[in-house]
Amino acid sequence: MELGALLWTSWRIAAAATALAAVVAVGAAAWVGGRTAGRRLWDVAFTLPLALPPTAIGFGLLVLLGRFGPLGWLWEFLGTRLVFTPTAAVVVGAVMAFPLVYRAARAGLEGIPVELREAARLYSPTRAHAFVRVLLPLAWKPIAAGMALGLARALGEFGATLMVAGSLPGRTRTFPMAVYEAVQAGRDQEALFLVAVAALTGGVLLVVADAVLSRGGR
Repeated sequence: MELGALLWTSWRIAAAATALAAVVAVGAAAWVGGRTAGRRLWDVAFTLPLALPPTAIGFGLLVLLGRFGPLGWLWEFLGTRLVFTPTAAVVVGAVMAFPLVYRAARAGLEGIPVELREAARLYSPTRAHAFVRVLLPLAWKPIAAGMALGLARALGEFGATLMVAGSLPGRTRTFPMAVYEAVQAGRDQEALFLVAVAALTGGVLLVVADAVLSRGGR
């Protein structure tokens, strides 16, 4: 077992997935927050991955992103494939982390006083300027906490990643994959060590999320 390579692969995939999830989730939270109708329906849709088995999400992504799926023409055109690649692992991690970041972003943006939101829109040249320069900095703590939780979720993803990205050494094999393979091979000591490292990592991320939220007011 090469712990360094395993750590590098796991963190590289999880960090990229969290960054992708954050961009999409914050945009989705701002869009839903600006709607006057259908908010609850969109909230349910965007949070649904939390309520589905990872294998169900993995199968859905496999159908969607596979060569014979709706996006199959794109891979044919590009002369490449997405499934069983590091990019596929990033996409899966982003899908699993998205609901956590989305809910945190929604809470952060809705927690901004109405008068501040109205003032930002009134005195900013565009709504995008108001969002980026005023609203986003005011909501950074919940969003950062959500990203920490999303990162922990992406690091711990197993079922969907296994179905869509596989467990390729140095490419898509992450901590959960390594633990599973060690247990299957009867290497209990190795599995126990990996679980301990994963537990320590997850604990640190949870402490970071709690520390961010516990800091003083805006």
